[in-house]
Amino acid sequence: MNRLGLLGGAIVIASLSLTAIGRADTLSYADAVTALAKDCGADIKKVCKGLNLGNNQIQDCLQKNEGKVSPTCTSTLGEVTASIQQRQAAQTGFFKICAHDSAQYCGGVKGEGNILACLLKSKRVDNGKCNQAITDAGWR
Repeated sequence: MNRLGLLGGAIVIASLSLTAIGRADTLSYADAVTALAKDCGADIKKVCKGLNLGNNQIQDCLQKNEGKVSPTCTSTLGEVTASIQQRQAAQTGFFKICAHDSAQYCGGVKGEGNILACLLKSKRVDNGKCNQAITDAGWR
């Protein structure tokens, strides 16, 4: 499996996790891929060789072979997938979470991207949940 294939598999693994994590910041997709390639590359080559990258096969393989996978990989896989799930949830829920701040500080602004830009420029956004959603979504 070449490095590009390994990184592609890491993206699939990171994207398809359904766990959550209570962290202040989420990992970028690039950082997630780097962490998985570093901590799980040898395990993927050893126990998941020849598997297709799609359909969650690499993640399923690592979980099924947990006893053969290094503790570092197991830990990193859990942390990375949880962080990516948190980022995706923040991106999906951002406009609902920030609706009050959007109405208050960006009332005449149209379009989600423009509203986000307005909120990022506004120093008055005081809703902790809105600020956290912006951070968790990776937009700040």
